[in-house]
Amino acid sequence: MVRRVSTPSSRLDSVFHALSDSTRRSILRDVSGREKTVSEIAVPYQMSLAAVSKHLKVLERAGLILREKRGAFQFVQVNAKPMQEAKQWLAFYEQFWDERLELLQQQLSKMSKK
Repeated sequence: MVRRVSTPSSRLDSVFHALSDSTRRSILRDVSGREKTVSEIAVPYQMSLAAVSKHLKVLERAGLILREKRGAFQFVQVNAKPMQEAKQWLAFYEQFWDERLELLQQQLSKMSKK
């Protein structure tokens, strides 16, 4: 059995992979208000429970959700910590674009004065 070592980069890859699908983003938003059962999560989607479960597995591998079995039900809730790591990664580029947009604004102001 090959054991993968989780690195910050691989965790970030998993988060962005999980967030790349609109259904998974919708599921995250849906369970952000309160924990729900897998059956409750599946209601708005025109797919089987098995298909919803596959989406949940991707979210779970990325650490974006937590599942807890209580009796016959699995409850799902959001775990926002991995999104914070993604936000920090994106913040670097936000700074880059803020600087570029400020330079563009300065150039446009110079051009409009001429």
